Amino acid sequence: MKTIDELLADGVSGKRVFVRADLNVPLADGTITDDGRIRAVLPTVKALADAGAKVIVASHLGRPKGAPDPAFSLLPAAERLGELLGAPVAFAQDTVGPAAHDAVDGLEPGQVAVIENLRFNAGETAKDDTERGEFADRLAALADVYVGDGFGAVHRKHASVYDLPKRLPHYAGYLIATEVGVLRKLTDDVKRPYVVALGGAKVSDKLAVIDQLLGKADRLLIGGGMAYTFLKAKGYEVGISLLQEDQVPVVTEYMQRAEKNGVELLLPVDVVVAGEFPDLKAKAPTEHTVVDADKIPADQEGLDIGPKTRELYASKLTDAETVFWNGPMGVFEHPDYAEGTKAVAQALVDSDGFTVVGGGDSAAAVRTLGFDENAFGHISTGGGASLEYLEGKTLPGLAALED
Repeated sequence: MKTIDELLADGVSGKRVFVRADLNVPLADGTITDDGRIRAVLPTVKALADAGAKVIVASHLGRPKGAPDPAFSLLPAAERLGELLGAPVAFAQDTVGPAAHDAVDGLEPGQVAVIENLRFNAGETAKDDTERGEFADRLAALADVYVGDGFGAVHRKHASVYDLPKRLPHYAGYLIATEVGVLRKLTDDVKRPYVVALGGAKVSDKLAVIDQLLGKADRLLIGGGMAYTFLKAKGYEVGISLLQEDQVPVVTEYMQRAEKNGVELLLPVDVVVAGEFPDLKAKAPTEHTVVDADKIPADQEGLDIGPKTRELYASKLTDAETVFWNGPMGVFEHPDYAEGTKAVAQALVDSDGFTVVGGGDSAAAVRTLGFDENAFGHISTGGGASLEYLEGKTLPGLAALED
């Protein structure tokens, strides 16, 4: 995989460089609530601009259905990128049409343009290779060189991720190079004890990675909504908690295999429960109680790990040499149910080991709860991509850059 440093060494002054970034930032009423992914691509964009390239930044945002949708416009991300760069950033209101070509043609060396949401064109996500290829051809006409730096999208076989680099000289940006280097530390020559904390809503999203980790990790700490399927598999009442009943047999087999392999698989010993899901916008105090994990009332919902579990999990992270954390321990967006996620994050901060926060909601939680990002070994920009890498899958976006 050739890197951006090799591209810069060859010289890029005056060249049109297409940067596939991941600007898929959360928005609330058109306002960015977490700009972490924009800041993550800054080193690549700035290095290219400083070297005199004409930089074209492209990304997806959300899940528009192959047509323009103002709710998913990249304009707020383009404006924030300009603020962070301290320089004007042109914005094209289409992807490969007249506006995109005008924006690119108007660039002077060292300037940056952002084109509109790639998913406004159905060719970006098309299953049909020909349709996807035709869109990639039109994107290729905008540029001379391709730099892949959208790690959060490399597990997608999309036109701008997989097909476009096959049509242009291609290089990995600083973010992708960093992300891959970190993930190799989690898969090759891992320093032990190796502890993995997994949370989030659905256990089905994590089954494949758990399957792999049962042969690699020393300890698995389970929290979040997915924990209740495990607790159900132990025969516990889980009330109205999030539950994937169809996954109970799989989870049961995993617990048995963990014991056989000598892997500690820890589940919550107590949970914070409430009679209804909280209003995340109001964030008003709610009625909630702490109960043992085997005593959840039938009319209550588990929304966070309890204080005993927080202490237990923190103790299991203390001596870790390598930690990977993906998924919050509870509904961290509400202050009444944020303490479990906060406890795991603090344990990572206090750890002397190599700590990796696996993107998505975990990364958002770190910032929302006020932690210093520099206190962690690495905060990934791609939760799904990180998990698929750890599952041992071939990621299309990385494979395209390696050709």
